[in-house]
Amino acid sequence: MSAFFMVPPASSPRPLPDLSTEELGAWLAAQGFKASHAPRMLRALLEANGGRSTPRPGMLLPADLSQRLRSAFPTAAAELALRQVSEDGTTKLLLRLPDGRTVESVLMPDYHPERAAGCISSQVGCAMGCDFCATTQTGFERNLTSGEIVEQFIHLRREARAAGRTLRTIVFMGMGEPMLNLKNVLAAVRRIADPGLGAFGWRQITVSTVGIVPGIDELREANLGVHLALSLHAPDDATRADLLPMGKRFDVQDVLAAVDRYQAGSGRITTIQYCLLDGVNDSPAQARDLSRLLDGRRMHVNLLRYNATGLSLRGRNYAPSSMARTEAFLAELRAHGTVAHLRRARGPDIDAACGQLRRRVVAQSCATP
Repeated sequence: MSAFFMVPPASSPRPLPDLSTEELGAWLAAQGFKASHAPRMLRALLEANGGRSTPRPGMLLPADLSQRLRSAFPTAAAELALRQVSEDGTTKLLLRLPDGRTVESVLMPDYHPERAAGCISSQVGCAMGCDFCATTQTGFERNLTSGEIVEQFIHLRREARAAGRTLRTIVFMGMGEPMLNLKNVLAAVRRIADPGLGAFGWRQITVSTVGIVPGIDELREANLGVHLALSLHAPDDATRADLLPMGKRFDVQDVLAAVDRYQAGSGRITTIQYCLLDGVNDSPAQARDLSRLLDGRRMHVNLLRYNATGLSLRGRNYAPSSMARTEAFLAELRAHGTVAHLRRARGPDIDAACGQLRRRVVAQSCATP
């Protein structure tokens, strides 16, 4: 096994971003300090202020606490391994985790010059096997810890500030299926969004899924008020199951019923993600079927043009729909009363597709003697 995948000893201490307020408070109390310092210390970490990962001056903490904290916990759950910047300002980060594995995060500039959006991963690799996705081609390795998820947020917030922008929204739409690591995703979201910690805001966060019905219901029961996005990609079960193996377990109607339950409980309008693949799911008839499927539901469709990633798991070469077919599909949806828009392509000149940068780096590492 190469050094790239070496796993640290099991006794390695947990990094600071992985700790909840209660856990840090318990450590402080055991060290003879006030547990009430914990929220302020985590808030300083989550502010990502100039890369500082320890309490900033002026916090009125005991003089030796910062040093004790550094000695007890690593201050970061990941380090920057590679950074790509597109001509359009999109920035893709490859973060190296303590065990040597890597994960991707993306910062995307908004139409408003002072804003940016972030895309965060929830797993190393992915087990969903979606045939057109680059992430799934490297397989599933493990879930990310809550601290490794929080660390991505810290890096993205820092990148946005360096670009003169403010990180305004984040979506769990990077590597992995969030619903299969929901415990750690929810723990990270609580730290990121809590007004007393990351203060990012619940409504600024979207959790995406390929349609894991129990996960959607569990997210509803958590009652955090975050947004939900469903990667649908086809209006019928046969086409969807061919593209997304999970479609064989949960059919379209069952998934949408779970989304209906989530929407009724949260009051949030769900986004339907639909990646257009040439000759596969982009016909006018499929657009009409999608409109009929969503009729009476307060959901909006987010159309995406496919970013080609080479041969798929099943040996197919998918291609993006032409602009003419894309515009015809969008027009058909709108003609039948469906709220829909086409998402602008991001980072076409870099490894823009989810998992594409990591796949290339892993391949290069494996090829190195």
